[in-house]
Amino acid sequence: MKKVNIIIILLLIACSCLAQDSYRFRIVSYNVENLFDYQHDSLKNDYEFLPEAQRHWDYQKYQKKLDDLGRVIIATGEWTPPALVGLCEVENEHCLTDLTQHSVLKEAGYRYAMTNSPDQRGIDVALLYQREVFKPVSINTYRVPPLTKQKNATRDILHVTGELPDRSLLDVFVCHLPSRSGGEKETEPYRLLAANTLKQAVNSLMQARKKAQIVIMGDFNDYYNNRSVTEVVGAQPVNTLKANQQAFYHLLAAKEKALKDYGSYRYRGEWNSLDHLIVNGRLLRQKGSFHIMPSDDVFLVKADVFRADFLLEEDTRYGGKLPFRTYSGLKYHGGYSDHLPIYADFLLKY
Repeated sequence: MKKVNIIIILLLIACSCLAQDSYRFRIVSYNVENLFDYQHDSLKNDYEFLPEAQRHWDYQKYQKKLDDLGRVIIATGEWTPPALVGLCEVENEHCLTDLTQHSVLKEAGYRYAMTNSPDQRGIDVALLYQREVFKPVSINTYRVPPLTKQKNATRDILHVTGELPDRSLLDVFVCHLPSRSGGEKETEPYRLLAANTLKQAVNSLMQARKKAQIVIMGDFNDYYNNRSVTEVVGAQPVNTLKANQQAFYHLLAAKEKALKDYGSYRYRGEWNSLDHLIVNGRLLRQKGSFHIMPSDDVFLVKADVFRADFLLEEDTRYGGKLPFRTYSGLKYHGGYSDHLPIYADFLLKY
């Protein structure tokens, strides 16, 4: 009897240790809608976000936005700071320092990496990370070449390779492709060029590292079924967890295709997503120490748009709700962003 009791106790201890050695690793992608500071950068066209400009952007509005974004990030993690947060539309390192050290997010202990792009307005992409579960070993940026001499330069692509607690490497790409300003068809070649720059970087990585674990996220300014996503990056909807390791899978495409009024962005009364989370097939396979968490529904993976009520406001023109924005045109709304965050949950065993 004593031996049986000892065995039971040992089994309980073992199960307890296993439970403690697993971690919900949440990854978030969020376009934060023009996170500018209120001081002029002589090298950038940031005049619209100064106190004397039409928007009257000042210290109080800037600090409120920092605190608001910090609350959104914590809320998106379900009150536990997400392991990784990809950000689009950040002006400079000063903004990231203030966000991580001088806002409600300061207790979360985030560190960051960001690009220094030639974008005319000065906006960049960045990655916040929890160093306890993601230790950068390299940080690179990829410059998108201009398609014509007349076209302004766009945002660089950020690539951060980090070591996980299981000693494996995770490669994270954060991107913000050229906008649709000027017309969707007219501007598509610029997005295709940026997507091709991204895919070349990813292909080089996969050739160098056969067991690469890759996450691509950010604002593509295209939808899940547009060419930049489907043809260039080659991301397909998740329809099985027995995936091809060399293929790429869009974690939200199946939901976007099946569900009405679903997305992270609303344009003229229609919900869609310009924001994407894409992984290579290796992260879908339920083997190894790091992989996507499966869901119990038909969509197979735990990935979603974070659509909390406090992030929405009334759409007075088309009816329904839309993201609670900081600005609508030049009118200050005092909200968070014109995009909603998206996220995916991974299981990390170590």
